[in-house]
Amino acid sequence: MPVINRIASFHRDMTAWRHDIHRHPETAFEEVRTSDIVAEKLKSFGLEVHRGLAKTGVVGVLRSGTSKRAIGLRADMDALDVHETNEFGHKSTVPGKMHACGHDGHTVMLLGAAKYLAETRHFDGTVYFIFQPAEENEGGGRVMVEEGLFEKFPCEGVYGMHNIPGIPVGRFAVRPGPMMAAYDIFEIVVKGVGAHGAMPHHGVDPVVVGAHIVTALQSIVARNVDPMDTAVVSTTQIHSGDTWNVIPQECVLRGTVRTFKKPVQDMIEKQIEKIARNVAAGFGADVTRWRYERRYPATVNSPQETEFAAEAATALVGMDNVNRNPTPAMGSEDFAWMLLKKPGCYIWIGNGDGEGSCMVHNPGYDFNDEILPLGASYWATLVEQQLARQSVPQAAE
Repeated sequence: MPVINRIASFHRDMTAWRHDIHRHPETAFEEVRTSDIVAEKLKSFGLEVHRGLAKTGVVGVLRSGTSKRAIGLRADMDALDVHETNEFGHKSTVPGKMHACGHDGHTVMLLGAAKYLAETRHFDGTVYFIFQPAEENEGGGRVMVEEGLFEKFPCEGVYGMHNIPGIPVGRFAVRPGPMMAAYDIFEIVVKGVGAHGAMPHHGVDPVVVGAHIVTALQSIVARNVDPMDTAVVSTTQIHSGDTWNVIPQECVLRGTVRTFKKPVQDMIEKQIEKIARNVAAGFGADVTRWRYERRYPATVNSPQETEFAAEAATALVGMDNVNRNPTPAMGSEDFAWMLLKKPGCYIWIGNGDGEGSCMVHNPGYDFNDEILPLGASYWATLVEQQLARQSVPQAAE
């Protein structure tokens, strides 16, 4: 696999770093140990280190030469509330928490790039190494931006990367425009009239009402979204009742919506509420609570920065191993908040497609250590290409 030789030489060290982080997973805004490790390593490499953004965020600053240009590179650090089922030596030691999305690998790939670039400094400008907490569900990227990330560390572009199981090792995928979908959540509380389970005619059954709402919501994408657009409406939770023979008073429905276009997002939000209230009214029930929250916007790559990212990947693995037009994913990514403030690009790196390469968020997932030096080499190549040293013209003789 084509990687920078110096980075390949400390592959074993990077693997050890990742296994240590994997054994000690920390979830959103609790990445104290992880951020300590990141900060200590960045300092040992000779970087200027800043801490405190979004509670546990870390930013390393590396300068070389005289150029005022700067770019930002971002990795996420948090784990998930998932019970790991793997039995290897570096499995999670924290019950109910694991690195099921590969953020341990993302962190280490960026650390590897920082180590190499601090040693070589074959660039002219400033690199901000952004280690972000709370990517999963809690929007740590948004918090970092709100707390002044780009005011404190101004850059002309920002770049992110995520591993993708199913893409072979040694390959990348990237495209301009939408890369990941917007992430919204909704909650509907239906209030009926409680009754004895054997005498339903004395009540209004909110469970039946909820079931009809769930079914009706599926018509939104099927009959309201342009077939050329893409959207997902999924009811993922139904909570109601406490025992077998009582028709409960309430039924709670929760779910998620994924879209790429704001007009589609706006329409779906209105339709969910309209359907829920009208279906409930038709059964003699009420919607007493309606909540719709827009968690993450769509992750949209800017054209020029996408070309820069693709060029860096191509320099490593060749044109044939860089997919320039992958199908956008309906999953979401809070790097989107950074892309709303700065032009940038989010690229996918293959985590492998062999037997056992399960998808992220699975209790049996593990980041593929084989790609650690490739990811670090991508970051280093991107920096050296975008912040290339300018040659000094020779004086005429």
